[in-house]
Amino acid sequence: MNGASAGPGPSSGARSLVVGVGARRGVPDEVVFALIEAALSAAGLDPADVAEVATVDAKGDEPGIVGAAARLGVPVRTHPAGALAAVRVPHPSDAVGAAVGTPSVAEAAALIDADELVVPKTRAPGGAGDGGKAAGRGAATCAVARRHPAAAGACDVSDRKNSTSPVTAGPRPFTMAAMNPPTNIESAGPDLRHHGDAEVRGENLTDLAVNVRTHTPPEWLRERIAASLASLAAYPDGSSARAAVADRHGLPADRVLLTAGAAEAFVLIARALPARRPVVVHPQFTEPEAALRAAGHEVGRVLLRAEDGFRLDPAAVPEEADLVVVGNPTNPTSVLHPAALLEKLARPGRTLVVDEAFMDVVPGEREALCGRTDIPGLVVLRSLTKTWGLAGLRIGYVLAGPETVALLADAQPLWPVSTPALAAAEACMEPRALVEAAGAADRITVDRAHLLAGLAEFSEVEVVEEARGPFVLVRLERAAEVRERLRLLGFAARRGDTFPGLGPQWLRLAVRDRITTNRFLQALDQAVQALPARSGR
Repeated sequence: MNGASAGPGPSSGARSLVVGVGARRGVPDEVVFALIEAALSAAGLDPADVAEVATVDAKGDEPGIVGAAARLGVPVRTHPAGALAAVRVPHPSDAVGAAVGTPSVAEAAALIDADELVVPKTRAPGGAGDGGKAAGRGAATCAVARRHPAAAGACDVSDRKNSTSPVTAGPRPFTMAAMNPPTNIESAGPDLRHHGDAEVRGENLTDLAVNVRTHTPPEWLRERIAASLASLAAYPDGSSARAAVADRHGLPADRVLLTAGAAEAFVLIARALPARRPVVVHPQFTEPEAALRAAGHEVGRVLLRAEDGFRLDPAAVPEEADLVVVGNPTNPTSVLHPAALLEKLARPGRTLVVDEAFMDVVPGEREALCGRTDIPGLVVLRSLTKTWGLAGLRIGYVLAGPETVALLADAQPLWPVSTPALAAAEACMEPRALVEAAGAADRITVDRAHLLAGLAEFSEVEVVEEARGPFVLVRLERAAEVRERLRLLGFAARRGDTFPGLGPQWLRLAVRDRITTNRFLQALDQAVQALPARSGR
C-alpha cells in the first residue's frame, strides 16, 4: 500500500480512529473537512483521535481529500480498489461499485485497517458553489472506524455493551477484524498457543482448567492399550480402527481419516486444503487459527458477542470466506449451535470445518453433523482425548468427503497414529464404550447443573447461559486476581484472555463431581471475599 503524505502530523501510535473518505473530482477540501468534522461531532468523537484519512488509490491525490487530511494533521493512506472490494460493508452501493470498483469507498477504506465501524457512511450536506452540485450532497462521503489496541485483544468485542464509545451504525457494531488479520501469531493479540494444561503443570492443584474427564482412562481401556504393546515391533495398521470409526458413524471408510489427536487435523487442514480467505469463528479453541497462521495464511476472525450469548450468526461470516472453522459445542463458551444454523454456513467452494471434540458429552449428540454426507464441503473433527482421558496418547479423527480425506492423508507422514492409539480408537467405538460414554454425558449434565446452581449464588459472577459442554464460561470483575487466589486455595481455573474475543475478566471452569464442585465453590467464595476494595467504590 502507498500513502500520500499530508504533512508529518502527530504520531498516530496512540490514535484509534480511521476516517474513510470518498469524493468526486473537484470537491473542495472545506467540504470534505466539514463533512468529517460533522460526522465526528455527531458521534461525540474527538478529531485528535484520528490517526489517518483513508481512501481508494484513484482518489489519493484528490485535493479535497489531501487538504482535509492536512487540516486534521494526519496522513492520507490509499488502498487498491481490489483490496477495498474484498471488505464487507454494511451500506454497499452498486453504482459506486461499478464506477470505482468497491461498493463503498468510505466504509471499506475505514474498515480495511480497523476493527469496528463507529460512524456509518455519511454524505456531505448541500452546499454553495456550482449550484450546490460539486460541493453539495453526494459530492463526498465519509465513515469512521476504530482500531482496538492489541494489548486489550485486537478483536475484543466481548465488553462492548459496557463501552462508552458511541456506535451509530445500529444496535450492533459492524466489525471487520476478520478482513484485516495480523500475519503472525505473535502480533495476533492473545497467545494462541496457551492451553489449559499450563495452569496445572507441575502444580498440586485441583484441575478445573483442563477439560479431560477425571478418573480416565477406565481400566478396561488401559488393558486394551497395554495389550497392544506386544505388537510394537510391527508398523501400525490403521485399517481396523478406521473401519470401526466408520461403522460407529454409519459412513464408508474412505470418509474417515485417523489423526494424532484433533490438533494434527488442524495442521493438516491448514497445510493441505486450498484456502484464500480462511475465517475462524471466535471465541473458540485457538489451535485452528494458530495452525493456519503457522502455514502462512492470513486468518479472519468473526467474533461472537457476549451480549448475544456467543450464539452464532451465519450472516456475520463473510461471503468470500472459503474456509470456515467453528466449534460445536464451542470451547470455551460451552454453547451448542443448532445444526440447522451451521448448515447455513456451507456452500459450494467453501470448506466448513466443525470441531465436535466435545459433542460426545452432549446427551444424544443432538446437533451433531458427523454422520452427514449431504452438506457440501463439510469436515467434522472428533477427539477421543476428552471423554476417555487420552491426551497423552494423541488420537482423533476426521470425517469428510473422500477427496478431502485423500488430500489430508497425503499431507500426513507415514504411520502417523501409533499402534496403542489405534487400539484405543477401535476400543472406544465398541458398543460398551458408547454406552459408557452416554452415561458419562448424563452425569456431566447433572454435575454441570450443580455447578451452575452454585455459581448463581454469586452476585459477582455472570455465567454464559445454555452451557452444554463439560465446562462453563464465567465473567467476573478482577478475574485474574480471583484466579491467583484460587491457586493459593488449591484450584486451577483456565484464564480467558488468551481466547480471541474474550478478555481478562473471563474464566473457564471444568465440570467436576459434586464433592469437588462444593469445595471449589467454598474456595471461590473465599477468593472473592478476600479481594481488597478499590478506592472510589
